[in-house]
Amino acid sequence: MEEIDISDKASERKGKLTLVLALAVLISTFGSSFQYGYNVAVVNSPAPVMQEFYNQTYYERYGNPIEDSYLTLLWSLSVSMFPLGGFFGSLMVAPLVNKLGRKGTLLFNNIFSIVPAVLMGASEAAKSYEIIIVARFLVGICAGLSSNVVPMYLGEISPKNLRGAIGIVPQLFITIGILVAQIFGIRSMLGNTRGWTLMLALTGIPAVIELVFLPFFPESPRYMLIQKGDEEKARKALQRLRGWEDVDSEMEEMRLEEQSEKAEGCLSVLNLCSFPSLRWQLISITVMNMGQQLSGVNAIYYYADSIYGSAGVKESDVQYVTVGTGSVNVFMTIAAVFIVEASGRKLLLLIGFGICGAACVVLTIALTLQGDAEWMPYLSIACVIVYIIGHAIGPSPIPYVVTTEMFRQSSRPAAFMVAGSVHWLSNFTVGLVFPFMENGLGTFSFIIFGAICLATLGYIFIVVPETKNKTFLEVSQLLAKRNKTEIAVGSGSSTVNDLKPMNSKTDTKEGAVDMARRL
Repeated sequence: MEEIDISDKASERKGKLTLVLALAVLISTFGSSFQYGYNVAVVNSPAPVMQEFYNQTYYERYGNPIEDSYLTLLWSLSVSMFPLGGFFGSLMVAPLVNKLGRKGTLLFNNIFSIVPAVLMGASEAAKSYEIIIVARFLVGICAGLSSNVVPMYLGEISPKNLRGAIGIVPQLFITIGILVAQIFGIRSMLGNTRGWTLMLALTGIPAVIELVFLPFFPESPRYMLIQKGDEEKARKALQRLRGWEDVDSEMEEMRLEEQSEKAEGCLSVLNLCSFPSLRWQLISITVMNMGQQLSGVNAIYYYADSIYGSAGVKESDVQYVTVGTGSVNVFMTIAAVFIVEASGRKLLLLIGFGICGAACVVLTIALTLQGDAEWMPYLSIACVIVYIIGHAIGPSPIPYVVTTEMFRQSSRPAAFMVAGSVHWLSNFTVGLVFPFMENGLGTFSFIIFGAICLATLGYIFIVVPETKNKTFLEVSQLLAKRNKTEIAVGSGSSTVNDLKPMNSKTDTKEGAVDMARRL
């Protein structure tokens, strides 16, 4: 069958950031992604106050002070329930987005924010630390869902020339959420005995705002057309988002994608893993999400306070230095929003992982020689800041963008479920293993993180294609050769011959796509 270039079907007319699109982006990211970042950092500053509440509550119940080992266990649960909830939230992504839609899932997800916000706000009055642990698990589910659904929703409503920049906005709001939590956590604000419950409960406010305003904005046109088969609603949604009536070229591109997937339906994770035409996409998102978390970003934040202390920063001033590093994170993520469409996704990933790997190596040297020179502690602080800059421009935001772009409509929910599960399990693993690494290897722990950064860099350089300014179908064509399959578009019938695993049950169905052909 004759092959044609998909780009010939698409109009060269560039999309613009319309008011509807901008507000949909801001409301969904503030209502969901902001909460993720806020809850990452919200328990850091008030940790001593919260642990004192645990101790006092235990004493009032049992008449004895709590044992240090049990207090450590309770606090570890309070912290680790968040990434564990994130993992379970990721497992819910595919069934919810296929059933409720992208926007519908975000609205439903607010349950997992408002309920725990009320619980955490009432925990001191109820004299129950168990409530906090349960609430942290629930708000983790919220973060697990939002960290996957928001990039999916924004990627599907954005024009291809703005998809990279808009795809970074969720990560920007995550960093803003972290920074706001760090500011609120200053002792003179809410990080004290009077304000910590209010600080925990504030996570419900963005959820309420999203619940009120997001229903006024369009559902993903791709979801409406490809999965619901409602062309009229898809067209109206697209017209509102683009700000013009003529959306025929983009509708045609979506129809081509729909034709390529008619025989697939909505893929499960098991089916996703069995498709030869998706093999390297699946490996790539796994490597990028593992690299993102196993690169040591959480360990850097964990170790930062001791690094600042060794450099002579007073304990009372560490909280302000922490806010400063959070500000650097936000600033560099904003920079990434503006340069991603010019530089491309792949270059930012390579630069980011390269900077992080080099920073880990130099940090190891600086920490090892900490007492040998007066300036070494300041080199350590510089390494922390440089690492944060590197992570903010590449490893933190770009994997979400690339995950959206590497998969088409039928496989995208399952792909995000895999990516999210890998992300949160890796996050949980670092939190669990790093204290033991620190005890066993000390400062040499960061050599391992540096090696992971460089290994991820090598994989991206060899395998991951540049996806800038390409349709989802064009990206699939880019990876077809590596998967040893091909995607052919019939010019006469506007159908797509998608490549399927041999002996697939769908091969015998009438109207099914052709069998995979080895190139």
